[in-house]
Amino acid sequence: MYEAHFGLREMPFSLTPDTSFFFACTNYQEGLNTLLVAARTGEGFIKIVGEVGNGKTLLCRKFLATLSTDRSTTTDIGTQDGGTSGRHAAKFITAYIPNPYLEPRSLLLALADEFRLEIDGFADQHQLLKELTRTLLNFAREGKRVLVCLDEAQAMPLESLEVLRLLTNLETEKRKLMQVVLFGQPELDERLKQNSVRQLRQRISFQYQLNGLHRDEMDRYLRHRLAVAGFQGETLFNAGAVDLLHRVTHGTPRLANIIAHKAMMLAFAEGRQQIQARHVRKAAADTPESHKDWMIWVWWAVAAVSLAALAVLVYWLR
Repeated sequence: MYEAHFGLREMPFSLTPDTSFFFACTNYQEGLNTLLVAARTGEGFIKIVGEVGNGKTLLCRKFLATLSTDRSTTTDIGTQDGGTSGRHAAKFITAYIPNPYLEPRSLLLALADEFRLEIDGFADQHQLLKELTRTLLNFAREGKRVLVCLDEAQAMPLESLEVLRLLTNLETEKRKLMQVVLFGQPELDERLKQNSVRQLRQRISFQYQLNGLHRDEMDRYLRHRLAVAGFQGETLFNAGAVDLLHRVTHGTPRLANIIAHKAMMLAFAEGRQQIQARHVRKAAADTPESHKDWMIWVWWAVAAVSLAALAVLVYWLR
């Protein structure tokens, strides 16, 4: 599209959670460190909560990729479907469930599939639990740790959460046989307040709140993604464009990607080599989820200028 015009190898603001574009700002690095420490501690449940578009899925994939490539603790011996799903390593065996809106039996079948177990499709919940328990014990005897990541966990039925809790009850004298990481929107906290899951709530040993980007981080975020995409210059976005982009997105990375992409398309259509505030303004106006509070500031500024001009005109006409 506009890659050649700006000297890029690929589009820098794709919505696909590509770990090569992971930006280690303070918030995201702290979240990743929390996950890695929790995983190596081996205790119970871990919870990561963040608003829509704040990068939970990308953080999850970065976390799994880091576990699989950390040579001090893991040795990759194969992957499933060419991704992080079902990745076996010397110390960690990970499972990734991207859509946990599953009733208990379906969730157990999904876990069995991630662990590459041959399960009778007609097996009932009791048989599935028994087979998964046996598998977890075998992994423990081999010195391996099992970690399950569930994305969009706020959508998981409470009955399925309870089944997960029962699986995490299994332990040796030293540690749990399985850890669970819950990635979810703030609604997850509301669901966990319910009395029926209070036992699970008490077993959350680590948690982290994933927030958006600060103003100075927005500038570095844009530069980082452009550099990964092959841009050789200093930056494509001038200071006014960065300020406005942060204002209309409130630092939400996904929204920043959408608007930055549109702004680059507008600059490309004009034959411009730099993205200016007006490009971001037009892109934001075309994006329903952008925060329109910046328009109030513009209206006040226009009103102030108009009143000042009117006052000058009245003065000279006196």
